[in-house]
Amino acid sequence: MSETLIKARDLSVGFRIGSGFFGKSILKAVDHVDLDIEKGSFFGLVGESGSGKTTLGRALLKAVPITGGSASYTDGEVDYDLTTLAGAELKDYRKRAQLIFQDPYAALSPRMTVRDIIAEPLEVMGLTKTREETDARVRQIAAKCRLNLEHLRRFPHAFSGGQRQRISIARALVSGPKFVVADESVAALDVSIQADVLNLLKELQRDLKITFLFISHDLSVVAHTCDHLAVMYLGRLVETAPTRTLFKAPRHPYTKALFSAIPSLDPDDRGSAQKLEGEIPSPTNQPPGCKFHTRCPFAVDRCKTEEPVLEHPGDGHEVACHRWRELADTLAA
Repeated sequence: MSETLIKARDLSVGFRIGSGFFGKSILKAVDHVDLDIEKGSFFGLVGESGSGKTTLGRALLKAVPITGGSASYTDGEVDYDLTTLAGAELKDYRKRAQLIFQDPYAALSPRMTVRDIIAEPLEVMGLTKTREETDARVRQIAAKCRLNLEHLRRFPHAFSGGQRQRISIARALVSGPKFVVADESVAALDVSIQADVLNLLKELQRDLKITFLFISHDLSVVAHTCDHLAVMYLGRLVETAPTRTLFKAPRHPYTKALFSAIPSLDPDDRGSAQKLEGEIPSPTNQPPGCKFHTRCPFAVDRCKTEEPVLEHPGDGHEVACHRWRELADTLAA
C-alpha cells in the first residue's frame, strides 16, 4: 500500500489586499483544498493562470502562510505539521523540500559560477564540513543532472536555457530533498528542449526516490510525466485521478474544456476546442455555488447556489460537480 508524503485537509491560503472604507478584502488564492501526494509519485497540478497552483505549491513548501485547514509532511523519518512549523524544524524541512523555479534565466545569479550556485544550499544549511566534501557533492549531483565538470567553472550567461534549467535542478537536489515542487519548470524552454528536461526529471525521480509536485498549464506535458493529476480552478480542486484515467474519462466540464484545447496535428480536429466564455472570476469576489458555473455550458440553477464537494466515484477518481453522473457520456465522448 502506498504511503502519503503530503496530506492537506481543508487547506486555505488568503491574502489581505487593498484598503477602503469597509477595510481590506481577502484574496482567496487557495480555498478549502483536500490533497494527498503519495511518496515517490510524480503528481501533476494543472489549471489556468490565476487558479492558485503556484500558491498551493508554495504553501506545501511553507513558503507562504497557511491561513486555514491543515497540511502535514511524513517521510518515515519525521512528521511535520506544516501549519505550525517553525524554528529548527522549519530549517530541517528546508533540506527535505525544495523548489525548481520556472525561469532559469532569472533564478541564477550572474555573478556566481555554476559550482558556487550549486554549492550554496550546502553551505547555507551546513550540510558539509569541508570544501572538499562540498565539491564532491556538487560534482556528484552535477553528473546526475548531465552537467560536465568543465561547466562548474563557468558563469550562467555561457549556457542555453536547457542547460541553465539543469543547473537549477542540480541546485534544488544537492541537499537531498525528498519532496520537490517543479513550478512550470519547462514553460520557458523551447519545445525541443522540454522533452529532455522532463526525461531528466523522471530519471532523477526513479534514481533518487523523489516525490514531485509538477505544476503546469500544459496538459501534453503532464500526460508525458505525471502518474496522478489534479485540476484546479479558482483556488479549488475540481477533479483528481490517475493521469490515464483522467485523460480517458474526464468527469468535470472544466477538465473537458482544458483537454479540448490541447493542440492536435489532425486537420479534422482543428477548431474543435470548447470555448469558455468569459474570464476566471476575481478571487476577491467569488460567485456563490459552483465557482465554474459562470462559464460552464452545463450549469443549472443548483450550480448557482450550492457548492459541490469532491465525490469519490472509484478508481482513485474524485470530482466536484453536481451533474457529473448525467454528463459522464457527454464529457467522455
